[in-house]
Order: sequence, then structure tokens, then C-alpha cells
Amino acid sequence: MTDVTRELAMFPLGSVLFPGMPLPLRVFEPRYVAMLSSVLDQTEHDFGVVLIERGSEVGGGDVRFGVGTVARIVSVEVTEGSIELLATGAARFEVVRWLQDDPFPRAQVRELPAVELDVSTPSELDAAEALVRATISRASEFVELPWPADVELSDELAQRIWQVAGIAPLSSLDQYALLGSRTASELLARVVDDTQGADVLFTAGWDADPQDDADFPE
Repeated sequence: MTDVTRELAMFPLGSVLFPGMPLPLRVFEPRYVAMLSSVLDQTEHDFGVVLIERGSEVGGGDVRFGVGTVARIVSVEVTEGSIELLATGAARFEVVRWLQDDPFPRAQVRELPAVELDVSTPSELDAAEALVRATISRASEFVELPWPADVELSDELAQRIWQVAGIAPLSSLDQYALLGSRTASELLARVVDDTQGADVLFTAGWDADPQDDADFPE
């Protein structure tokens, strides 16, 4: 792990950003409009995304997790009353310390190394991806999911690993746990376990008697 740190503008969200995954955002809150203006004035159009532990995306006062992902701006479009932003996940980082939130959230961060690959990575990825796509295909008949089962992913191995994790129908907390993975084997094993657990919940919801008071998965 590198000891080099840098200051990064931060955008706390109620969702996790993985490397290689797209991040569409609608920016309207004044502090994030100011953040975007500052980021676009820099050579690298980067900001950090972290998951909110407690609180909400709007208004401030939130509590944030300490591992996140660099978001690299791809495009910006100004519309009436807001700014439409598209970014892509890049490297992961850990927050060394939070700085003042005025005029927008900032932190000193340290980049995390890429997950370690080995000879078993391609076969482990194939198995995890097949499971994730099959689960999405089954679940999408009953619930609305953000990604279709046939979504196209990167041909680059290191990026595809994270994209498989990104399309898996998991909760934000499960995704956050994946974000700290050190090796591809660790990441993909957790993707498989968590996806199988999600599939059980989906199936339980489908099999429930409509007259029952059981909660259906969202």
C-alpha cells in the first residue's frame, strides 16, 4: 500500500461505486455544484464517492464509511435547475482523515492497491459471472433491477471482476464489504456467496402465499 495521500473532493452517496462502473448523477445541491466547479477546474476531473453509513445524501450531517472509489468525470450537461453528470469508477481509496465540509466535503485519501489476480482468476470469474447473470435473469421477472442479465461488460479481466460485483443484485452494505477485498479470489467468492443468499431471498418472495404478511424483497 502506498503512503502517498492526496486531497479529494467527496460525494457521499447512498450507494457504492465500484471500479469500472458508470455513475450517473443529478447535481443540484449548492455544495455539490460548488464541488463540481472546483473539480472541473483541476487537471484531473476526479472526486471521491463513499457510502453513507447514517444520514441522507441531501442536507449534510451524514456519517460516512472510510473506503471509497475515485469517480472520474466523463461528461457534464447543464439542464434547467440541475447538472447531469456521468462519471466512471477508477481506483479505490481509504480515507486518512476528513477535512472541513465547507464549502463541500473533502478528505485526505490514500489509494488502495488493485486486487491481486492469479491463475485461477479467469475460471473463478466465469463461475461468478454465470451465477450473477442467471440470478438477475430469474429475479428480473418479478422485481425491477438496475442491470439486465445480458449487460455487456469489459473485456479487461481486472475491470470485469468489479463489474460483475457491480451488477450483482446485492445490498449497499454487501457491496461495501466487497469494496475492501484484497484479492480477486476473495472478491469473487464473496460475490458468489452473497448472490446465492440474495437468490434465496428472491425465491422465498416468489413462493410466498399472496395472503401471507411476509415481506417481499425490493
